[in-house]
Amino acid sequence: MDWTEKYRPAHLADIVGNGTAVHQMLDWARGWKRGRKPLILYGKPGIGKTSAAYALANDMQWEVMELNASDQRTKAVIERVAGAGTTSGSLSGAARRLVVLDEADNLQGTADKGGARAILDIIRDARQPIILIANDLYGLAADLRSSCDPVQFKALPARSLAPHLKFICSAEKVHCNDQVLKEIAENSAGDMRAAVTMLYAASIGKESISGSDIRTARKDGRASIFQLIPAVLGRTTDDDLIRMAYEIDETPDVIEQWIEANLVAIRTREDAALAYRYLSRADEYIGYTYRQQYYTLWRYATVTMLLGTNIASGGHGIHERISSPRRWQKMASSRRQKGIRAALLGKLGGFTHMPQKTVRDGYLNLLSILAEKDPLIFARVLDLDADQLALFINDRVKAAVITKQVAAEKREDEKKEKIKVAKKPAAADRKKPSPEILPTEVAAKITDPVLPDEQVSPPPAQQEKTSKGGGRQSTLF
Repeated sequence: MDWTEKYRPAHLADIVGNGTAVHQMLDWARGWKRGRKPLILYGKPGIGKTSAAYALANDMQWEVMELNASDQRTKAVIERVAGAGTTSGSLSGAARRLVVLDEADNLQGTADKGGARAILDIIRDARQPIILIANDLYGLAADLRSSCDPVQFKALPARSLAPHLKFICSAEKVHCNDQVLKEIAENSAGDMRAAVTMLYAASIGKESISGSDIRTARKDGRASIFQLIPAVLGRTTDDDLIRMAYEIDETPDVIEQWIEANLVAIRTREDAALAYRYLSRADEYIGYTYRQQYYTLWRYATVTMLLGTNIASGGHGIHERISSPRRWQKMASSRRQKGIRAALLGKLGGFTHMPQKTVRDGYLNLLSILAEKDPLIFARVLDLDADQLALFINDRVKAAVITKQVAAEKREDEKKEKIKVAKKPAAADRKKPSPEILPTEVAAKITDPVLPDEQVSPPPAQQEKTSKGGGRQSTLF
């Protein structure tokens, strides 16, 4: 059996590291009630986010329903699976049902079309606790982030990983000295799953593990861009920088963009100018490569940008969040704006019963003018979110205030409707006559049956009226 599954923590007390995050989760679970925000567990892969969610459910004796990236996560699927899980109780008799949505930051593309919006709708109506799991917190839509409470899981230090690896070796009766375990912990880069996998791969068919076994079982033999950038700006040897660059599955032009985006970490202007000089020279080599299709020049570009930037940085390292290339941020912003615009045109087209193209070409400016005069009505009738209304009236602050007001009105209306529905049965019970409290004479007339041969005489006034009409004789004599 794979050791990552065999030694997966069953309780929160078994989680290695991230004590603050574990306490946040436990406090949230103990105080959970309907209407409380879901959690977003975020951090790099392999550091225990999913394991912590399952351990929490086990400690709280909750049933778990998981929806991960291997499932088709369209709006319909999410509403059918996760939506049902958040509104219905557990079939196994558990106190609650925990809905876990793994890799929530990968809700994109045609397969997940409408998935993020469906999750927001589910969160609003949820009667069961929900936990979202993501590698990148900022890979989630802003409105989805604001609807949840973030819990950060950090990479595990080697000093925390090594004792756990030693415990596994003891349990499996495999001899491994402390230095080798330390090397495994350092090579895993804070990834518990990778560390256990490396230990398992090195131990197959052996009773004792040596340093040479570890070197053949390194974590995929690869580095990531998030390891390369700190290395370039820190104290790293030239050979290690070149090796890491070749292990990354990125071309030199992409690596150059990542380095350029993080040059703000360099302390002085003179050092930053020197780094830019090296990057510009590397960019020339990249340009020659694409123009002449002579890819040998990529080597010169790689060496120039890595070693030159490393010299310019002075080995001070990077002490803030690694930034993605600005070009990518602009492209992501552009895609997001296109999505907001398409959603807005869809609502306008449905409301006016016209094609989106017709609305866009002929009526969008006119509707924008009207919306600026009374944005509250437009936000209320079209059910616009803050981004859509801001695109309409070109005022983000005003749009945020108005959409909050509309949301508050909706909550108030829902509360009044619930109170109204709750009062209806009580009012009906008050109006319904009860036989026990009726007067004796009335109760007798209602309950005593009339026999077929009995004659029921009309009231005296009616008898008198009938006799005066001459149609029938009075039965009083």
